[in-house]
Amino acid sequence: MNKLIWHQNFLSSGADLKQWNIRQGNDLVDDNGNFITTGWGNNEQQFYTDSANNLYIDDQGLHLCAHREIVESGDRRFVYTSAKIDTKNHMSFCYGKLIVRAKLPTGAGIWPGIWMMPQDSVYGSWPASGEIDIMEAKGRLPDRVYGTLHHGTDMGPNKITDEFHYAFEQGGSIDAFHDYGLEWDENSMRWTVDGHCFAERRLQPGVTPFDQRFFLILNLAVGGWFDDVPIDEHALPAVMTITGIWLYQ
Repeated sequence: MNKLIWHQNFLSSGADLKQWNIRQGNDLVDDNGNFITTGWGNNEQQFYTDSANNLYIDDQGLHLCAHREIVESGDRRFVYTSAKIDTKNHMSFCYGKLIVRAKLPTGAGIWPGIWMMPQDSVYGSWPASGEIDIMEAKGRLPDRVYGTLHHGTDMGPNKITDEFHYAFEQGGSIDAFHDYGLEWDENSMRWTVDGHCFAERRLQPGVTPFDQRFFLILNLAVGGWFDDVPIDEHALPAVMTITGIWLYQ
């Protein structure tokens, strides 16, 4: 895993989002665009936009920003906006080492994520084809981050969640830049922070679905079931900043 095969340098003067999709709204849909449920399936409260108020690149990097801002869509009213982007149909991979350098916001109810979903759901709908969460954070707990696999044959008792967490050394926090990494091969999944491996999950061919291509997602949610607490509106606007992404194989 020493060959750099994909790189996003958001500090360069020509940085752009040509290899990314900008998602909008509050609804979770299937691969064909059919409505599944609201709140992106997680009871999230934000409405994602493509506005420069929520998503922009400057000399400090790529920024995903959550605001208290009223948006009306159909007969629904939202009071938060934010941003979500992904590389579906642009960049996906199976096996490799991915590193994302990011600084994350703090505050109760703020939920930044760096994660992956299958390019093609060959084993069936979620969770059967899997989900890889490289890094998730609960803004009210800035001293730790989480890495998780979701899989299993159905949404019921056969759903499997393998969740791990990493606690920063005393004084460490998500509001400083860190390198969040995933090392993935046919035998295991390993999560790293600043090069330190804090968790490993052995993979079982034919049992776990992680032998297919996955695409990358960056998002900043407000609210949701991951940390089901009241939202601290004093934490808004909240900004998630990414300076670089490296994929090695």
